[in-house]
Amino acid sequence: MIGRLTGIIIEKQPPELVLDVQGVGYEVSAPMSTFVNLPPLNQKVSLYTHLVVREDAQLLYGFATSRERLLFRSLLKVNGVGAKLALTILSGSDVDSFARSVQEGDAASLTRLPGVGKKTAERLIIEMRDRLKEVGSAMGLDEQITTNMPSSSGARKEALEALIALGYKAAEADRMIRSFDAQDMTTEQIIRQALQRN
Repeated sequence: MIGRLTGIIIEKQPPELVLDVQGVGYEVSAPMSTFVNLPPLNQKVSLYTHLVVREDAQLLYGFATSRERLLFRSLLKVNGVGAKLALTILSGSDVDSFARSVQEGDAASLTRLPGVGKKTAERLIIEMRDRLKEVGSAMGLDEQITTNMPSSSGARKEALEALIALGYKAAEADRMIRSFDAQDMTTEQIIRQALQRN
């Protein structure tokens, strides 16, 4: 199992990136909560990782914090939730917001996440309540990846690309972002606001 990678970012196209680790390029999929905080190309970064081995592929997922990885792994244990949906959930909600929605039984907030219908939201609430204790126990143990905050226009462009990567059409993603004032907001804040309003 590959648990952590430290290397140079040589490609970035949400939600995929390529990390050069001593001459070997690792293709990594990352949630937007991680992606928007990555440093620029050709900069060094460390990511917690999870390897999924299938008959037809070996897929590597990267996370800024071990809490995100713990939540991802917990989501994979939920009936009907695969790696793609788990990544989408982490892209649309941070660990604390997701935990709060589950603990409060707030299915409405969960159904605002792309790909999460009413039945899936109810299943997440039922199956994730106990598992979230494990995620919560890791609170305060991580150092979030930090980088310079993007400019407002750069943040809007990155948010637009991220929403398209999540499956929204370009026109729809643009409409979602234009529905509120994104001035002085980070990419992650713009994405969350757009998903909540949709």
